[in-house]
Amino acid sequence: MEIRIYYEDTDAGGVVYHANYLRYFERARTEYLRERGLSVRELAAQGNILPVVRMEVDYRAPAVYDDLLRIETEVLNVGKTSFTVGQQAVRVVDGKLLVDCKVVLVCVNAKMRARRLPDELLQALEE
Repeated sequence: MEIRIYYEDTDAGGVVYHANYLRYFERARTEYLRERGLSVRELAAQGNILPVVRMEVDYRAPAVYDDLLRIETEVLNVGKTSFTVGQQAVRVVDGKLLVDCKVVLVCVNAKMRARRLPDELLQALEE
């Protein structure tokens, strides 16, 4: 997924505010599933909520106003109730890695109890 950096994304120092990368990564995970025929909304309606339970983020270099970033998402591990993805923010013009992230998500029901990943999600993650 590509995202353009706008003025509203930056902080007083003129660089992307660190928490905005978490929003970009969230959008990219949603689009990753959408590209594989899954809707996060429909999964939730079926009782399969996917909260983030752990993140490791390494900020390597800043992005600035008008940069075009590519957010890359890859599945690293799939368990019975959880999965881990690696995500990177890369500046398109020079291919520089700006942010590297590892995210763990767990499938839970409406009462926030862990449940098995649904078959359609497992299939999409294992492709």
